Amino acid sequence: MAVTITDADAYIAEWVVDNEDWSDADEAKKTRLLNVASRTLATKYPAYTIPDAAVYETAAAFATAFNDTMVPAQRGVQAFSLSGVASFTFREGARELTEMIPASALDLIAAENPDMPRPAKRRVGWTVL
Repeated sequence: MAVTITDADAYIAEWVVDNEDWSDADEAKKTRLLNVASRTLATKYPAYTIPDAAVYETAAAFATAFNDTMVPAQRGVQAFSLSGVASFTFREGARELTEMIPASALDLIAAENPDMPRPAKRRVGWTVL
């Protein structure tokens, strides 16, 4: 199946707890979020079949990470204030898209690919001692 905004709206409304940022997004932003979520999962896990639900879970997580308040944090801003109106301080968070893939998406990918090793966020690499 192909991901669609209509299906994403229905899935996210029913299955995603923090769905306000997705619901508040316009159609163009939802399309971008779905495209980036799909590409990120396909690039990170090329040997796996990626179910639509995993794309929807990831798109909702990206919507929260890139809402209007959090965009400065994604760009490296640590704190800012609006003279007496509001003050925001951000903790260090994930900056790479692959670090923002939710565990629920990984569970859905694992369920879709029972004969494959469970997908993980971590990357295997070499260490020299």
